Amino acid sequence: MDIVPALGHALWMAFAMLWEILWPLILGFGLSAVVQAVVSKSEMIKLLPDDSPKALAIACALGAASSSCSYAAVALARSIFRKGANFTAAMAFQLASTNLVAELTIIIMVVLMALLFRMFLSNKLVAEARAQAERGFKGKMEGHAEMDMSVTRGSLLQRISSEDGFTATSHYFVMDLAAVWKDIAGGLLIAGALAAWVPADFWKEFFLVSHPVAAKIWGPIVGPIVAIFSFVCSVGNVPLAAVLWNGGISFGGVIAFIYADLLVLPIIDIYRKYYGWKVTGLIVAGFYVAMVIAALLVELFFNFLGVIPSQRSAQIVEMSISFNYTTVLNIIFLAIAALLLVRFLRTGGPKMLAHME
Repeated sequence: MDIVPALGHALWMAFAMLWEILWPLILGFGLSAVVQAVVSKSEMIKLLPDDSPKALAIACALGAASSSCSYAAVALARSIFRKGANFTAAMAFQLASTNLVAELTIIIMVVLMALLFRMFLSNKLVAEARAQAERGFKGKMEGHAEMDMSVTRGSLLQRISSEDGFTATSHYFVMDLAAVWKDIAGGLLIAGALAAWVPADFWKEFFLVSHPVAAKIWGPIVGPIVAIFSFVCSVGNVPLAAVLWNGGISFGGVIAFIYADLLVLPIIDIYRKYYGWKVTGLIVAGFYVAMVIAALLVELFFNFLGVIPSQRSAQIVEMSISFNYTTVLNIIFLAIAALLLVRFLRTGGPKMLAHME
């Protein structure tokens, strides 16, 4: 393999993937910014007093609506825990906040996590976790987690359309992107390299494609492990998930891989700083078991409905960029992103960004 052509192929694959997901990314972060601009963190804490089904449902809804990168989600979960939110509810919020929409898998995962925590998370461990959290050890995106520019006066429409609402939306939008761009870039580069360089036969062997029954069980088990060592989190793992799907991983394996962004090694180290080793072990074990079981159940359910794709031909990239609906939408949403960026720059955003990390 010639190095320069191979590198060029991998970089092109990464750029083409970015082009395919650009407008949905901007839309997702834009909606997230609007939600954060009109719902304050103090309001979130009041809604999460315990681990009741109502509180967990609210945590999932708030997390999905205020989606952010994995590092920011982990920091924000500790922030609301320190201010009085229930630990399990904070973890549910964290699980949901790294995904742009609330899906069946998240609901199942949160239910399983809550059951596991009720069984193994004692009051003593919660007290130890809170004491460790109060020590204030720095992880990543601490300033982002503590920032609260939300507008609380007026109706929802008045908050969104006000000058302060526009400013807050622009700040959350840019700061969320600043928090996650490295993860997105890393995910795209890794996915591009794997798509360009790793032969299909390797994935087929690794994911036990020739053993269909074993593959359905093996996929959810190994999916989170691949995620842990890929160092890719949040939206950045979606292109890599497409590569794994084309390579032969089971449907449940893809689901488990995508939701394991909160188990990458750097984040596990942050859990250690935030909550101590004992609670970190429980978080990792609880999340992993919940992800595996939830992925298996979702695969069984989707298989029963007959909606799992039979062909493994997910189009990761187009061979060339043409003037189509993707290009049009990218241009429109890039213009919206530029408008928000200008507002951010004109309202003291860079100074706040300097204090975010």
